[in-house]
Amino acid sequence: MVERAANFSRRDILRFASASLTLLVTPLAASNAWGRAAPTLLAVRVWPSSDYTRVTLEHDQPLKVSHLMLKDPDRLVVDIEEVEFNSVLQSLPGKILEADPQIRLIRAGRFKPDVVRLVIELKGEVKPQVFSLKPVGNYSHRLVLDLYPAEPPDPLMAFLEKHRDSGQAVVRPGQKPAKPGEQPDIQRLVTVVIDPGHGGEDPGAIGRGGSYEKNVTLAISRRLKAKIDAEPNMRALLTRDGDYFVPLSQRVSKARRVRADLFISVHADAFVKPTARGSSVFVLSENGASSSAARWLANRENSADLVGGVNYGVKDPHLARTLLDLSQTATLNDSLKLAKSVLGEIGGINTLHKPHVEQAGFAVLKAPDIPSILVETAFISNPEEEKRLVDDAYQDKMADALLTGIRGYFAQNPALARSKMAAVY
Repeated sequence: MVERAANFSRRDILRFASASLTLLVTPLAASNAWGRAAPTLLAVRVWPSSDYTRVTLEHDQPLKVSHLMLKDPDRLVVDIEEVEFNSVLQSLPGKILEADPQIRLIRAGRFKPDVVRLVIELKGEVKPQVFSLKPVGNYSHRLVLDLYPAEPPDPLMAFLEKHRDSGQAVVRPGQKPAKPGEQPDIQRLVTVVIDPGHGGEDPGAIGRGGSYEKNVTLAISRRLKAKIDAEPNMRALLTRDGDYFVPLSQRVSKARRVRADLFISVHADAFVKPTARGSSVFVLSENGASSSAARWLANRENSADLVGGVNYGVKDPHLARTLLDLSQTATLNDSLKLAKSVLGEIGGINTLHKPHVEQAGFAVLKAPDIPSILVETAFISNPEEEKRLVDDAYQDKMADALLTGIRGYFAQNPALARSKMAAVY
């Protein structure tokens, strides 16, 4: 895609505003002015979430695209040159959910003989990111429209407010519950960030029975969150609580912004051979992977940003500072202790792929100050284990084992005092 910076005059803006009200929906010719076949839209997908809404248009050739924001009401106008207006593009308006936090509706049609226009009516002010992705994995070319709210939610404050609103009495271990009308004396709450792997454009591994890793990881993570939240001195946050993509760096950033005590990334393993089986627990390696299989797995998981689609044109210096190599020996040691505790528990419900904690260069484990582990709950590429991964009973047993492992870690390594913002009063 060649994205052109738009320097629009007042006349251009008025023309855009006028054109946004009425769009023709007659198809374009199947070829452009030079006789070449016009690019074809292959699929359109919409991924709504409170963090942002993503609209993805998959196509067979690079596109020429320009876009413009309009006010009163807020709209994003996207013009695509020389593309065929087919049934795939016509289906886009019907994919918008009423509950979408960002989009009110989408209209699509032919603006000029060689231009298709999308008009996205918004529910509020957004900061759009419009970018292209080259073919990768099972995807062809993709045009991505990411609609971020102009005032993004603060994950820490939203987390604390949600915890307060739950009405749950929170006490320290061994502390007597407060009497009616009394405020519990809370000095320390353990915060666990749970990271369901993959999501949205990135399905993760796909089992032979058609199960998606992204769905399995979210289901197990939600169960684990509910169990942690039921503990009197613990609380949990999910890096995603729906089917949408979160870049690896943002998963780490979310954990640091809520000052997490632990970070647990949940996955469902895959390998080229369907006979591979068993559960595994990984920590970050400072030097190299502990095995060739661990290195292969880390490379596959680290490619999630390529498949899910990250706008590398946006630079966040604060985020860059958080993605340091894990140089603090104490943090790595704590990660190993947590991993061993969790591995011992999940070994009670499933075969272990390796009887020891493994290490590799997983990008999602690179928070320099949070003990972090990555759990491969089973091989979704193994037909027998795939059936277990989609079974409610197994998912619950896995969540129980993870919680017991976390408890065992804190029994031997009590949480230290943290700042007041890390506690709920």
